[in-house]
Amino acid sequence: MRTREELEELEDKILAPYAMKSKDSSGRQYPQTAHETRTCYQRDRDRIVHCEAFRKLEYKTQVFVVLEGDYYRTRLTHTIEVAQLGRTIGRNLRLNEDLIEAIALAHDLGHPPFGHAGEEALNRIMQGAKLKGFNHNKRSFEIVTRFEKRYPDFDGLNLSREVLTGILKHQTPFDIPGDESPFPLEEPTLEAQVVDVADSLAYLNHDIDDGLTSGFITEDDLMESELWQRVFKKISGTLKHPNRQMLKYQIVKELIDLQAKDLLNASDERLNQAGFKSSTDVKKSKKSMIGFSKEMASERNRLQELLNAKLYHHHRVERMTSKARRIIEDLFNVYKENPTQLSYSVYERNKKYTQKAEYEIICNYIAGMTDRFALDEHKKLFDPYEKV
Repeated sequence: MRTREELEELEDKILAPYAMKSKDSSGRQYPQTAHETRTCYQRDRDRIVHCEAFRKLEYKTQVFVVLEGDYYRTRLTHTIEVAQLGRTIGRNLRLNEDLIEAIALAHDLGHPPFGHAGEEALNRIMQGAKLKGFNHNKRSFEIVTRFEKRYPDFDGLNLSREVLTGILKHQTPFDIPGDESPFPLEEPTLEAQVVDVADSLAYLNHDIDDGLTSGFITEDDLMESELWQRVFKKISGTLKHPNRQMLKYQIVKELIDLQAKDLLNASDERLNQAGFKSSTDVKKSKKSMIGFSKEMASERNRLQELLNAKLYHHHRVERMTSKARRIIEDLFNVYKENPTQLSYSVYERNKKYTQKAEYEIICNYIAGMTDRFALDEHKKLFDPYEKV
């Protein structure tokens, strides 16, 4: 049986000098005795997988609301795909796969129901009340540092600081880094940068898959992208008995493979030029090392623009989005008018709350809902014939 010390020695042998070694972690907010057989990042991963917020991802929207069908990706399946892509990238760059996996599994814990529509609604409500807006990265951070209560001596999961930094400072075109932490955090590790890119790689290509399946976007729509054209031509010429479903699967697979190879080559070149000697050098640097070549980044941007125009703003997606915003706003307003409709565990009756505190309680309560729970709650509160 391998001990933790043996696993840490193995990291020294196989990981790159600039990879974040488990034994070099900056530690946890609350000191804990190291585990006998798991490194600190393996332990973090396990804590995340067993937390309540992780289980709820199964019933939270990625693009299509859960009730639209059971084929489409949810936040949970998206999260698993990000972790898988991240580990593959990390393995090839000789980075710490366990750290990558821990950050990836936690990066979307803070998403409210109905995806970005829910986030926009909560953000608008909070800012309209002259309070700080809603940021799902910040909420992911707060979930693992405050809201999850599984240990008697502290709130949160007490994760390693490198994992917390990766969660709070997660950044993609759809993810804005959080800017608040009750304790000092360093710059993101290379492993955190891998999760940022794996996230964008996952949602771009898998949203194409879901979009084509739904019929909200077509192969003809995507022909405006040079990247799509290139892959379509290659795959359609190799399939002996092509059908629409098989063509879609093979094109999406090839798209991911093509982008991943470009990412690995471009990132490896940047790392060689940077000359990092240790993970400490990485933490001191604000430069992003993990990313695509300029050519691939440009092609990806064009493909992303097509999805923004054709899929995310398709009239049926817009209807789902508008309905989701209305549900969030309705729930917020009804709780705001009478907070005692909230359960005792959420809103204590023997306390006096400021308006700010009440808004934050309601915001956090709604953000913790799944799509299905939010829909059920809305029906109970607004359908006079529905049992409460």
